Amino acid sequence: MELYVHIPFCKRKCRYCSFVSFTEKAAEHEAYINLLLKEAELRAEEADEKITTIYLGGGTPSLLSSRLLEKLIRGLNSIFNLDSVSEFTSEANPGTVTEDWLEKAAELGVNRISFGMQASQDSLLCILGRIHRQDEVFHSMELARQAGFKNINLDLIFGIPTQTEDDWTQTLLTALSLHPEHISAYGLIPEEGTPLFNDLRMNRLQLPDADMERNMYSKAVSLLHSYGLQRYEISNFARPGCECMHNIGYWTQVPYIGIGISAASMTGFRSLPDGISYSRSTNPCSWADYRSMILGKKLPVPEVISPKEARFESVMLGFRMADGINEDTFMRMHKVSLEDCYGEKLHKYCENGLIIQEGHHWRMSERGFDIQNTILSDLMDDSFN
Repeated sequence: MELYVHIPFCKRKCRYCSFVSFTEKAAEHEAYINLLLKEAELRAEEADEKITTIYLGGGTPSLLSSRLLEKLIRGLNSIFNLDSVSEFTSEANPGTVTEDWLEKAAELGVNRISFGMQASQDSLLCILGRIHRQDEVFHSMELARQAGFKNINLDLIFGIPTQTEDDWTQTLLTALSLHPEHISAYGLIPEEGTPLFNDLRMNRLQLPDADMERNMYSKAVSLLHSYGLQRYEISNFARPGCECMHNIGYWTQVPYIGIGISAASMTGFRSLPDGISYSRSTNPCSWADYRSMILGKKLPVPEVISPKEARFESVMLGFRMADGINEDTFMRMHKVSLEDCYGEKLHKYCENGLIIQEGHHWRMSERGFDIQNTILSDLMDDSFN
């Protein structure tokens, strides 16, 4: 089982970000930590297995003081017993992280840091609304190494307005010069309601065209591979043994508890004659509603995911992975073979070179990754008709 903790505070909200975060609640940090620990107590009985990974996400976890970080982690440990945790990740912003915070995080058991580098050009960081500049990424990496972190991820974004292919290559090379163990390379998705989305809608900015974005992604795959970072998921690359186990858990349907504003949980797994079923719930997105929920000792009403829905989620998530879907694992989970569910379409995509079958594995080809959403939409039609 996994644990996700949402820290919804930001010094300034990025112009592309649609995650729930607040810039005006600096005085509420401790009150929020108290609410998190109360929610953890309410959810303690959902932890019917040992917690193996933790992820502090945001927002900006590195905005918490060292004292509050300690209060949070020690409190969680007293509720869940974190002795079985092998991977403990915290996101951190190069514009806010400090030597003291990193040292305290390491002391408390955090063993993986994820920095939002995004781009190596300050002009592009300005377009994204990031508060840091490139020199702060170098400094933050140095501080993290000095604090003893041996597993560091850098988040990168391609497809930024005005970004050229040369810009993207330089971003990749700059990131690689810092020797991270992991790189996440995401295509920019403008979310409705964000300032960046509004700029695009009003034609104040333009996105690179689809061919350029495809070239940028291909460049990431080839260049990162040449430096020893293997793609294990459509957007994630790691040195051997440094894959993000927490995210792999999401993609392989490991149960998880999410605490905090807007956090989601997936628990209550049951093995039924026609496959697995589980429950999913999401916390309120507003401060007032979350606070009322916790103080009222009421958790969200969960949605039950049927065996048919669970089968498609296995397909949707599994085809994100470079290794794809193992037929034997699918059969154990869902009491039916992948081929029996989707065989006609899977074989069609194999004939078209979009899906590759190797023994008991089905996986996307490079061309398949390019149009993955179209393929999954087609498979979804079989799932819910």
